[in-house]
Amino acid sequence: MTPVNNLRPVFIETFPTPMEPAILYVSIPYGTCGHLCACGCGHEVITPLSPAQWSITYDGESISLAPSIGNWALPCQAHYWIRQGKVHWSRRYSSVEIAENRERDRRHLIDAVSEGKPGLLSRLRQRWRPPRR
Repeated sequence: MTPVNNLRPVFIETFPTPMEPAILYVSIPYGTCGHLCACGCGHEVITPLSPAQWSITYDGESISLAPSIGNWALPCQAHYWIRQGKVHWSRRYSSVEIAENRERDRRHLIDAVSEGKPGLLSRLRQRWRPPRR
């Protein structure tokens, strides 16, 4: 497979099998995104949406995902950002940097859970109010 430069958002409930290249699947009900690695290796990349993990920005046409995607557990170890639907490649991390990054992410997730921060769906429910009749 060849690397992709753009990812088109597709809003779905559950991910298809198999996933298609160049599509960023967004499941709001499950608070998760998924796509095939942008390097073209064919591995699935799953990104949980939460204050301690990833967040999306959708402008009605393109989508951004933050922070970056670091596929450290995959053989390719691809590292990139998805900004306004475009793939922006980042530099390769050393094994020490990968370990430090994983540890920081692990601590951040533990802190968020212990603080009881609401997840994406809870925050959306809190903001949305049904229309009055």
